[in-house]
Amino acid sequence: MSEQQRLASVDSAIESRLPSFSSLLFEAKTAKQLTFADIAKEIGRSEVACAALFYGQATASAQDVDKLSTALGVPRGALAAQMLGFPNRGASVEMPPTEPLIYRLYEVVQNYGYAYKAVMNEKFGDGIMSGVCFKTDVEKEVDETGAAWAVITMKGKCKQAG
Repeated sequence: MSEQQRLASVDSAIESRLPSFSSLLFEAKTAKQLTFADIAKEIGRSEVACAALFYGQATASAQDVDKLSTALGVPRGALAAQMLGFPNRGASVEMPPTEPLIYRLYEVVQNYGYAYKAVMNEKFGDGIMSGVCFKTDVEKEVDETGAAWAVITMKGKCKQAG
């Protein structure tokens, strides 16, 4: 981990809305000085999917629990009892969001949601993009002026209406 890179930790403002295992995972992550990229490599998931497990926003498999236990040095039983249930997606975010970065993502949907919908309808017909059969990645891109850009890729299975 570089000196400029900081570790993401659990936000105390939302901690009460997160599953009880979230604190355990974040504490172990911090103690081992691991990034989500480090952990993602260990468990065979993308960085965002790995982080979603920490927040209880994704379904964990028994294999995920085993690999997280090993990578973080957390007892498997403590994780399995809590993580192998159903996720409670969306519970951690207030609506409208007040955290600035999450608000900006919300703002993107507010401003471009119907444009995305119209273009997707033209390409796929009437239907929706799944948020469950879904992959997403975040990359950092630096342009010729040295400005850093966030590149977020969203890939969801297209499901036809009807």
